[in-house]
Amino acid sequence: MLDHNAHRAELREHYALTPSTELAEAMHETYASMSRVVTPPDWAIHAPYVAAINKLKKERNAVILAHNYMTPEIYHGIADFVGDSLQLAIKATEVEADVIVQCGVHFMAETSKIMNPSKTVLIPDMGAGCSLAESITAEGIAEMRAQYPGAPVVTYVNTTAEVKAASDICCTSSNAAQIVAAMESDTVIMTPDKYLAQNIAKEVPQKRIVWWDGACIVHEQYTAKDLRDFREWNPDTRIIAHPECPPDVVAEADFSGSTSGIIDYVSSELPEKAMLVTECSMASNIADSLPQVDFVGPCNMCPYMKMITLEKVLWSLHSMEGAVEVDESVAAKARIAVQRMIDLSRKPAA
Repeated sequence: MLDHNAHRAELREHYALTPSTELAEAMHETYASMSRVVTPPDWAIHAPYVAAINKLKKERNAVILAHNYMTPEIYHGIADFVGDSLQLAIKATEVEADVIVQCGVHFMAETSKIMNPSKTVLIPDMGAGCSLAESITAEGIAEMRAQYPGAPVVTYVNTTAEVKAASDICCTSSNAAQIVAAMESDTVIMTPDKYLAQNIAKEVPQKRIVWWDGACIVHEQYTAKDLRDFREWNPDTRIIAHPECPPDVVAEADFSGSTSGIIDYVSSELPEKAMLVTECSMASNIADSLPQVDFVGPCNMCPYMKMITLEKVLWSLHSMEGAVEVDESVAAKARIAVQRMIDLSRKPAA
């Protein structure tokens, strides 16, 4: 484990990691992007790690891809590129660095490796999984195909390489409606997120969508009553929900979209108050760039995303441990499904 005393001691032998107000002040430009949500004492703790990581990644010719659910010190401090699952999948096909450090969960690192078989892809914690990815297997895909012969399988990127390889095309929450609508069959199988499938079914009524019974542990916790109660308490708040939430929750919201869609919506609408019905770090990561928006209300934290820390990123770059490997026979098939998604996403929606 990274937090083992021996690992921590080794890092401190090689890098100056003692909290430093002087270094924190010297890195004030970086801190400005997160000062609204990260306190000065915390920044004094984070700054030495940020400085060490940014120096080491240059030495390793590494690039850091970070999901929107990463903590602010990762999102703003060390990431070379941030985004939702689609944006990260596309970026993974474009990077020229020798090493990719995936600040996200395991399926994201697998996707980067699938699209970059010759590169080293590191994930700072191999245990950073995903409830959706764990909810389905390739055998589950086969069961759905047997139940609905001839129906194409549209699989969420929140899945293992084996599941992607067993599918026809991947999707993310930002392009699911476009991809489902483009399928030639009247019936479309969506896996593994039942709530995303049900929400997309309302957007694409011309298709009969059937789904696997999986859900995200973060988004399924929200209830429509929660939103109604919150709106009654504060009717001026704009409620914005991720489509992995149950359909009755999405119905209560003023807007629903992917993480990138949520960012675009808040940035363009600039509501006085906004409640983001998604993972906690979303509001934290965009708060400083939108000072006119008051982000209020509860949020749910993804325990897997929060397994990625600055210390673990530094250790992965220092030791080069945590390399993600995908069997090429699996990767070749999965690559087709991911590339089909990317290609279709680049086409104008019909």
